[in-house]
Amino acid sequence: MSTITQVKTYDFRFPTSTTLSGSDAMNPDPDYSSAYVEISTSADDGIKGVGFVFTIGRGNDVVCKAIESMSQVLIGRNVEELLDNMRIAWDLFVHDSQLRWLGPEKGVEHMAIGAVLSALWDIKAKRAGKPLWLLLSEMEPEELVATLDFRYLTDALTPREAIEILKEGQKGKAERIAHLKEVGYPGYSTAAGWLGYSDEKMVALAKEETEVKGFKQIKLKVGHNIDDDLRRLAKAREAIGPDVRLAVDANQVWDVPTAIAWINRFHDFDLAWVEEPTSPDDVIGHATIARAINPIPVATGEQMQSRILYKQYLQANAFGIMQIDATRVAGPQEIVLEYLMAKKFNKPVCPHAGGVGLCEAVCHFAMFDYVAVSGTMDGRMIEYVDNQHEHFVHPTEIRNGNYVAPLAPGNGTEMTLETAEKYLYKAESP
Repeated sequence: MSTITQVKTYDFRFPTSTTLSGSDAMNPDPDYSSAYVEISTSADDGIKGVGFVFTIGRGNDVVCKAIESMSQVLIGRNVEELLDNMRIAWDLFVHDSQLRWLGPEKGVEHMAIGAVLSALWDIKAKRAGKPLWLLLSEMEPEELVATLDFRYLTDALTPREAIEILKEGQKGKAERIAHLKEVGYPGYSTAAGWLGYSDEKMVALAKEETEVKGFKQIKLKVGHNIDDDLRRLAKAREAIGPDVRLAVDANQVWDVPTAIAWINRFHDFDLAWVEEPTSPDDVIGHATIARAINPIPVATGEQMQSRILYKQYLQANAFGIMQIDATRVAGPQEIVLEYLMAKKFNKPVCPHAGGVGLCEAVCHFAMFDYVAVSGTMDGRMIEYVDNQHEHFVHPTEIRNGNYVAPLAPGNGTEMTLETAEKYLYKAESP
């Protein structure tokens, strides 16, 4: 038996606002940041579990405190008991009524829970000697479903249906694993799209991302000024040609009537999707927009705070493309539920990524989906931006526009603390 001996947090902040990397209509000056957690045990294997929450700056103040406040309940806990039944770990935090009161099951506390649960899954995967995507894919359907919380979901997805989906996913699984290792998983690039970039920089990056790196889709930020958007979209489409997909992202800046009027001026650009046109909590608003801008699909999900919102979006047919984020909800179990619901409702999932550690983390879930849930990559791709990968022990690798399947044990988010420590935030003395 081993026990948890320490839970340590790190507050890393990278000054991306100085280059306007990450800038969009809603977030003009983000500093990409990671509220990073490391769990140590008494085992002599040297394994530490890591997880994190991505923020864009001062949000780390709040998230790090949340992780610290809740994680002390783990000290002295039996590691094997938690790893053998991860539902115990979920219930320990998500069903803590005093934490839940702050959500319930959403917001900062929920994200902090996700970091801690991700770190425990990281230990589980490392002990098994498998990357997280493979660990999840090779779990027996009943075993994986037993870790999941179906409260509030059974009108959309039952445990029995989830087991049947995973059992169906067993067919051809070995071939898909081999294909994934050989080819990788499709990515798309947002590197050219930041709203603070000049037209010249945007065009140059659009060409580099498609012609050199091999991405088959790029994405531009929109929503600050309609004339600027139309000009930039025209230049981007000319730069990448008709065969590369072009998406746009408004980052929630519009209300519903404005979104409809604005997006309906984009029909000439053959858009792959328009992302986050309004508030991420507005299910009916997204459904209204989706109908009004057809055939341009709506994509959203990176800031949906819980599985319950995903359920409602799917039931209301409020988007054409479902997106997820690796650190917005309470860890791997909730993300698995999101993918199972997407399969039930036949919606493609294109994960959000790009921030510190998001590429490294979310690819495991997309690859799990391909191997064990949807069984397809059609219409699916993972966002990519080249930010802070050099600080990871096993950084994301892109080959011919595809994510190379990670093979190292764990969830892929372990940072090389020696290189990242220069970005460790130290608050100024009052």
